[in-house]
Amino acid sequence: MAEFHFELVSPEKLLFSGAVESVVAPGADGQFTVLKDHAPLMTTLRPGVVVISGAGKTEKLFVRGGFADVGASGFTILAETAVSVADLDVAALDADIKNAREDFADAKTDEAKIAANDKLTQLQELRAAVGV
Repeated sequence: MAEFHFELVSPEKLLFSGAVESVVAPGADGQFTVLKDHAPLMTTLRPGVVVISGAGKTEKLFVRGGFADVGASGFTILAETAVSVADLDVAALDADIKNAREDFADAKTDEAKIAANDKLTQLQELRAAVGV
């Protein structure tokens, strides 16, 4: 299969840069797959898993928001947050969700409720991406 250049960047660091055969991304209107010579495209991303395939290997990264840009030079994702799915600890994630639910229930002000709800939502999206 033909290769093209792909980069996934978060505010913290460059998570992936290299030649790939395909990338599946969670676009705002649904998942889409990019192959070599894909038509130009720019879209926002919804929370979900980016699946990178190439050289007989597959890598999965969870992204939460951001932009995807396919152009003549390749495919770039600028993610608000991103983490490798392989690095996630399901038990710790479940404990964090339980604590976030308690924080939301205990919140006394509207600001505290909004902050707790945002954290809970992000953790639940991450948990859904892990599956299991």
